Amino acid sequence: MRNSFLTFGRPQIGDEEINEVVDCLRSGWIGTGPKVHQFEADFARYKGVSEAAAVGSCTAALHLAMIAEGFGPGDEIITTDMTFCATVNAILHTGATPVLVDCDRVTLNIDPRQVEAKITARTKAILVVHFAGRMCQMGVLLELASRHNLKIIEDCAHAIESTYHGQASGTLGDCGCFSFYVTKNVACGEGGMILARDSETLARAKVLALHGMSRDAWARFSDKGYRHYQVVECGFKYNMMDLQAAIGIHQLAKMERHWERRKVIWDCYNAAFAHLPAILPAPPEADTRHGLHLYTLLLSLEDLRISRDEFMDALGRRMIGVGVHYLTIHGHPFYAEHLRCRAEDFPNASWIGERTVSLPLSPSMSDQDVDDVIEAVTDALLQNLK
Repeated sequence: MRNSFLTFGRPQIGDEEINEVVDCLRSGWIGTGPKVHQFEADFARYKGVSEAAAVGSCTAALHLAMIAEGFGPGDEIITTDMTFCATVNAILHTGATPVLVDCDRVTLNIDPRQVEAKITARTKAILVVHFAGRMCQMGVLLELASRHNLKIIEDCAHAIESTYHGQASGTLGDCGCFSFYVTKNVACGEGGMILARDSETLARAKVLALHGMSRDAWARFSDKGYRHYQVVECGFKYNMMDLQAAIGIHQLAKMERHWERRKVIWDCYNAAFAHLPAILPAPPEADTRHGLHLYTLLLSLEDLRISRDEFMDALGRRMIGVGVHYLTIHGHPFYAEHLRCRAEDFPNASWIGERTVSLPLSPSMSDQDVDDVIEAVTDALLQNLK
């Protein structure tokens, strides 16, 4: 038995991040300023694009991207039932209507065949979610979007490092949206980033992110002297602070090293769990890079005397933190009522939602932490075989 609880998604924070935050505090500038601008430039360089827009969260990024693309009441946006509520909430915040489709049972990503069946004259976009770090079938989806004159928004909350046939996540569709939440591969506590194929779309998103003002705070109050601003649209309060960017600058610099550590843990899990009553994550598709954000087991409930939640309780008693990604959108009362969802319309997502469990996968984990997870999972499953 462990002496301390292994927190799910615990980030790896080093002296570099701490010192950068202290420098930010001592500078007297903690709002949107030079560190945010540096983080934007670093992220754009990593993605091989000319610019990026940092915002307060991935939810804000999704909302702004869709508003900047002109979506609103009367429009339909197709997305997956197997995602976090923020994906659907962002659509609702634009005034558009989310149209849910089922996912693929192997990849857990949106099923392009289901997408095509749901396209109507009101459909304006497909919002794809690269689940757990695995890229969706972007070739098929891009062809579908081109044929029906649709936009593609990429929810890359799980997929900062992911690539598809040599192209970076967030750069294949019209807009790409990223998360820097505390459990993400680049963790700032909170935060998000927007990429856009069209420079005017990104420029509009930047204005909308800070009240619709023509200048951000750094431009108004920097040592270049005060500059007047004008409100050109009714915007939002979605800006990122330098305090967040101070962490992100160094998290981004360490990203490849952290990915390599997660890959070691991922491979240890695959080897240890191969004989257990559970389905392991499918191997990455050819010519793609998996972001390795979530390690999800799908429990073989037909072979077990316990439910998924009872399995999670067993790990909790062993001081191992776990997560669920996800219960399905249609399984939440609000969406079931508001979107008139029925479980029978989403057989794959429903099947996944009742048996999925995500295990700790963080570069902050020691080898002993990994061994503790493996031992706890193995014992909980083998001791509860039918």
